[in-house]
Amino acid sequence: MFSEQAFATFAVNQTIPIMINYLSSAMRTALCCVMLLSALATNAQKKPLFNVIAFYTAKADLAHISYVHEANRWLPQMAKKYNFVYDSTSNWSNLNAQFLAKYQVVLFLDTRPEDPQQRLAFEQYMKNGGAWMGFHFAAFALNKSAVPQNWDWYHEEFLGSGGYGSNTWRPTSAILRVELPKHPAVKGLPKTFKASPNEWYRWQNDLRKNPDINILLAIDSTSFPLGTGPKASEIWHSGYYPVAWSNKKYKMIYVNMGHNDMDYEHKYDNTNKTLSYTFDNEEQNKFIINSLLYLGKN
Repeated sequence: MFSEQAFATFAVNQTIPIMINYLSSAMRTALCCVMLLSALATNAQKKPLFNVIAFYTAKADLAHISYVHEANRWLPQMAKKYNFVYDSTSNWSNLNAQFLAKYQVVLFLDTRPEDPQQRLAFEQYMKNGGAWMGFHFAAFALNKSAVPQNWDWYHEEFLGSGGYGSNTWRPTSAILRVELPKHPAVKGLPKTFKASPNEWYRWQNDLRKNPDINILLAIDSTSFPLGTGPKASEIWHSGYYPVAWSNKKYKMIYVNMGHNDMDYEHKYDNTNKTLSYTFDNEEQNKFIINSLLYLGKN
């Protein structure tokens, strides 16, 4: 016995060819054109809008590792929802011209390349019209540390921020203010919104003085005091702190977010418990998706 759904499908499949036989030649041609256009439109919708490759390390900091794992769960879901391809790799040797040619957008989730050839390949990729989005520690550089300021093009020209200056502690939420309302990355966002807990960075360079930089988001004064210490320098009481910006010379957006709060008090118990999540925030997620779509489509 046919189910109702099976019978309906059978009836349609049997009826359509009979109906077509009664149509005039011109009407059959027109119907075929409509069906062809419909099929082409369906195929066009299925074709991904662009391809994204995310590079990551996920080794040094519990908070960064937690964030990277979260990003590699959340971003594939967004790729499916917004029709783009998302791939990720911890193999930085893939940062070469042949590999990058398959992708329209590169992400640095938590670190930067250290090998000179990888750096050169990335610089050429960006200068040839590629797009990039970097998160949190991807912009970090501090002399006499494991990540020295030894890549001037990246930190001084491309990011414009120079090296690391200081940070807040412990990871806390902040109220962020939209600085450039007409930019596509902030479309649909309120003037201010509450971000996920994060370790916020201060930079050596004043990005407001760089004519190539468009500051997209900054910490709003209602956030102060920001941080809980214990060091006094880890609590900010005033100042101007950009947290997301673009460079007019390149297709790029840097985002300071990307440091989850962890149960640091019990880190030696091997619990590694995550207390907050970067992507557990509707407004912040909207900004990130807006940014990706802007970079991938333009």
